[in-house]
Amino acid sequence: MPAYYTYLISSLPMLHLGSKAPFSFEKFIDICEGLISDKDVEILKASPQVDKYADSGTQAPTFKKWQKFDTALRNELVKIRSSRKKLDPARYLRGESGYTESFISHSAMNVYRNPSILEAERALDQERWRQLDELSTGHYFDIDFLIIYGLKLLILEKWEMVRSADKSRTLEDVLTKG
Repeated sequence: MPAYYTYLISSLPMLHLGSKAPFSFEKFIDICEGLISDKDVEILKASPQVDKYADSGTQAPTFKKWQKFDTALRNELVKIRSSRKKLDPARYLRGESGYTESFISHSAMNVYRNPSILEAERALDQERWRQLDELSTGHYFDIDFLIIYGLKLLILEKWEMVRSADKSRTLEDVLTKG
């Protein structure tokens, strides 16, 4: 019988793409400790970083679905970029995602065609957020909800780092290295 964390989940603030994260992922883990089972805390700690390809090694079905989607999206971008540069994509593809949704090709092509790197990354994260919303269907007070909440927090943290970055220093670093 799966555990339900009604009190914890109902007390968490809602997350919206583009808004500031109410707290860090680490703080989220701290909030969960003591309120959920140790096994579920370990599952949350195994969350893959949203901006990096990783196999968390966890057997949680939600993580597996997330990783299949994310791998398929990344691989589609590899195929598009490789074809434009006349390279063999097989060398750069990661794992076999087994995820075959037609919208991924369309999304990857739109991202590739975007002249702004920042806007392209935002479009990728919008697709990721949409997929997390889809994965959350039917999960209201269980560990799957917490997994999805944690992944969304990681996306918001990434964009908070982008917003708070010292742009003039970053530009200066790029110009001195280039």
